[in-house]
Amino acid sequence: METAARAKPARPLCGAGDADAWAEYHPRTVSTPSEITCLIVDDHEVVREGLRLSLSRAPHIRVIGEASDGASAVALAERRRPNVVIMDVRMPGMDGLEATKILTEKVPESAVLIFTAYSERSLLSRGLESGAKGYILKEAPHQTLLRAIEKVAGGEGYVDPALMPAFLTGKDKDEMLTGREREILQLLADGMSNQEVAAKLFISQETVKSHVRHILAKLEADTRTQAVAIALREAIID
Repeated sequence: METAARAKPARPLCGAGDADAWAEYHPRTVSTPSEITCLIVDDHEVVREGLRLSLSRAPHIRVIGEASDGASAVALAERRRPNVVIMDVRMPGMDGLEATKILTEKVPESAVLIFTAYSERSLLSRGLESGAKGYILKEAPHQTLLRAIEKVAGGEGYVDPALMPAFLTGKDKDEMLTGREREILQLLADGMSNQEVAAKLFISQETVKSHVRHILAKLEADTRTQAVAIALREAIID
């Protein structure tokens, strides 16, 4: 099932000139649009309504549709091309992770923000592989939700700070990064430059830079050296 949301006029992005330290070290791959369009995907109507009301308080964010399952989300996203898809994980039929994988292939310009309950954090490693750009807790404060939407709309990755321990501890610590990201991080630890990594893996330097930005975001590192140090400490790489 899918429903259209009431449109509201576009307004300039509030606070666009206020660069925080995170943004300083992790430049956007694309500029954040002045108006961010969102698609809400959750099988619980009360959750969708709560999200819609919360986002209506942000003048630079416009909800352009809602869906209650993964298949409807994919179909609606293909038609409306939202900047961000706020995606629940557990839904009947096609779940959020499968829908995310299909969306990243069919609508690559739409960034998927996984909207998860804390009890589902074990599923996040699968979300990384499916192509999600960010993860936000359902109980996250309003400002944290807005920050997550703005980050992924601008081409960056985002992980709710409350979820970081789930990534960095226990058996999931090496699952925080994708296989390609771990491979690139290992080569950086071996002293290779971006150019050398690109040549070895037969990819472009821009692709390497994009992977490095995602690595820094996920490890909450300010520099490549710090990211390598964190990865070595956490046994993510050798």
